[in-house]
Amino acid sequence: MRYLCLLVLFSIIFSQSLLAQDMSFEEYNPISTLVVPENEVMQAKFPFVDVHSHQFRMASQDLSALVSEMDGINLRVMVNLSGGSGTGLQKMLENVNKNYPDRFVIFANVDFEGVGSPGWTEKAVARLEQDCNNGARGLKIYKSLGLRYKDTNGKRLAIDDKRLDPIWAKCGELGIPVLIHAADPKSFWDDVDSKNERWLELKTKPGRKRSTTNPAPWQQIIDEQHNIFRKHPNTKFINAHMGWYANNLGKLAELMEELPNMYVGIGAVIAELGRQPRFAKAFFIKYQDRILFGKDSWKPKEFPTYFRVLETDDEYFPYYKKYHAFWAMYGLDLPDDVLKKVYYKNAVKLIPGLELSQFE
Repeated sequence: MRYLCLLVLFSIIFSQSLLAQDMSFEEYNPISTLVVPENEVMQAKFPFVDVHSHQFRMASQDLSALVSEMDGINLRVMVNLSGGSGTGLQKMLENVNKNYPDRFVIFANVDFEGVGSPGWTEKAVARLEQDCNNGARGLKIYKSLGLRYKDTNGKRLAIDDKRLDPIWAKCGELGIPVLIHAADPKSFWDDVDSKNERWLELKTKPGRKRSTTNPAPWQQIIDEQHNIFRKHPNTKFINAHMGWYANNLGKLAELMEELPNMYVGIGAVIAELGRQPRFAKAFFIKYQDRILFGKDSWKPKEFPTYFRVLETDDEYFPYYKKYHAFWAMYGLDLPDDVLKKVYYKNAVKLIPGLELSQFE
């Protein structure tokens, strides 16, 4: 009996010692033992414009709390890309203009349902023009164009569908930028296997996985947006998420050279930039006049990672989403003149109504 009790006790101790070994990969989150200088940056060095934010309740919310959070990170102007259209957009503009007219910019959106019905294009263009007359200062295109929308015949609505050309042309005529998000990271179209760099993200969020042709090949969707950039040289396009080429800056550089009306926002791709600090720094310096700060999701506690990557020369610090980027970050240590362009000068150049005096 004594022997049996000892055996049971040993089994319990042994089982507990194996708990760490039995944990899943998703749970593995080691603390680095590397000791290097750390320079956390809680506020941006210069006032900045966030060209990629979403505030869906702006028509009715008390904006004072939001402005207080913005002040805490030195965010001078937030661009709300989720303005919608018509009455909803007007209510947002009324709230902003009444309370904080210098702190917010609102972009309009186009509803692409019904393309192919009689007069759809003319009505959409007229609606966009009216939204801009009411105060919208840009157009935001969601990834649903190219991924979800279909025309009245049930066919996938391509981004470069010729029925949409008058919209892009009107934006050029009005002098407003188009911020466009096309597709998602290419890894979402690739096989979920040991070679897929986003395996952990796709395992924990399987709804993001697409087949190679769902609803079209990744490259086809990406090429469609470049087609409209080429076709409408008088319209300024801000390619959200660096067009999903932040992990291939050589290719992105080729596109920057070919498409002078294409600008890029860094929203949701800071993890890509932070793992290639020397190459990314060279890219930022070369294309300093065409890169804009953007974050995408409004989570103030995540902004310091962006500031740290852009402003410091820190080494091997964590990204805030383990499933998104399990690699470590390094600082680009950008020069002040480049930082100012990324933080606000390029946005002032593109977005009507912004003035340098708001930042200097």
